[in-house]
Amino acid sequence: MSKYDVIVLGSGPGGYVTAIRASQLGFKTAVVEKESLGGVCLNWGCIPTKALLKSAQVFEYLKHADDYGLTVKSYDKDFDKVVKRSRGVADGMSKGVQFLMKKNKIDVLEGFGKLKPGKKLDVKGADGKTTEYSADHIIIATGARSRELPSLPQDGKKVIGYREAMTLPKQPKKMIVVGSGAIGMEFAYFYNSMGTEVTVVEFMPNVVPVEDEEISKQLERSFKKSGIKVMTSAEVTKVDTSGSGVKATVKTKKGEEIIEADIVLSAVGIKTNIEGIGLEDVGIATDRDKILVNDFYQTNIPGYYAIGDVTPGQALAHVASAEGILCVEKIKGMHVEPIDYNNIPGCTYCMPEIASVGYTEKAAKEAGYDIKVGKFPFSASGKAKAGGNADGFVKVIFDAKYGEWLGCHMIGAGVTDMIAEAVVARKLETTGHEILKAVHPHPTMSEAVMEAVAAAYDEVIHL
Repeated sequence: MSKYDVIVLGSGPGGYVTAIRASQLGFKTAVVEKESLGGVCLNWGCIPTKALLKSAQVFEYLKHADDYGLTVKSYDKDFDKVVKRSRGVADGMSKGVQFLMKKNKIDVLEGFGKLKPGKKLDVKGADGKTTEYSADHIIIATGARSRELPSLPQDGKKVIGYREAMTLPKQPKKMIVVGSGAIGMEFAYFYNSMGTEVTVVEFMPNVVPVEDEEISKQLERSFKKSGIKVMTSAEVTKVDTSGSGVKATVKTKKGEEIIEADIVLSAVGIKTNIEGIGLEDVGIATDRDKILVNDFYQTNIPGYYAIGDVTPGQALAHVASAEGILCVEKIKGMHVEPIDYNNIPGCTYCMPEIASVGYTEKAAKEAGYDIKVGKFPFSASGKAKAGGNADGFVKVIFDAKYGEWLGCHMIGAGVTDMIAEAVVARKLETTGHEILKAVHPHPTMSEAVMEAVAAAYDEVIHL
């Protein structure tokens, strides 16, 4: 039996980052992975989807070359090549994680890991052979997968999840996307840009329902303008896959409607990977599909920890990484502060992009704050107009009494690269007046943040 200081179960952006930080802190470390290093994020999520979206964005530019005074006489897409490029990017990133494991002297234990009492786990390899390992600290980072609805069982062919959506053998002519969170909206944008006729079905009254209501409305307008059909307050109650395509029954306020398509993409959230990993054998407490942990990711059983999608926090790659780093630093005895989950940025990479952090306007009011709200449209931004991307705006929310930056919500080109300003400022308890007096470069998209803050304090110049 091999003995380690730390064993991490799962090698996604939570697991591999945790393992590297543990190794940096001097722990003898191993990571268990049943499939590919990097987990869903690197192989089937964050990274390859961005590659697909970049291809869609370039294709959009070609379609609108004339808007920029350019003539492109002939252009087309090769769907198979677009998919292959995405897989190549993912493979390259996974190889990068392999390099990081070697560089940091982390043992990679290939196989399916199952927890055992006494700070042990079994790893069953592809050959069926099981090896037992032990560690002073075992960290569960097994992530999540596409959730299935009873009314929408996935067959991997006509009703698919995000994995199949990334590697379809041929482009569908018509697609129904069920769910309008980040995954649903990104795929809706990608396939629409490629020429697929897309319908988005969302159960809630607004698309991207976790976002500020004004952001949701703007994205719905932008999607409809680009030819995507958006159905809100709607539910797919059943699907008929007996024919050559799919017939989906959609229940709306006006009654039932049957929509025909080649494929239905189910993007209705995630299901944690906690089955069969030995939680019951060890006695680790769970609630509603999540492993219960304290502020430092310790479970109810000493020596066992959990981070990332399997815990109750936001199911985001950067959250998992931050949790893992904090977890091992606490194990090391360093002074660490619990993560402020109200200062976690969220990003959606369709076009226009969405980025947000902190309170929505509605949530700030419900929390009892007297607020100041400022908005600056990209239609008034020189950089946005010059780039041909004037859709969208920046919205900021401040506490009127103390000037605390309560929330920031953006929709537009490149905003996912802009949101960190608000995250850092909120971490440092920066006030609205301090943002106003911090000189932003011109012409940039980022000066829209300063202008939105100025609008909140009735000092806006360019509106």
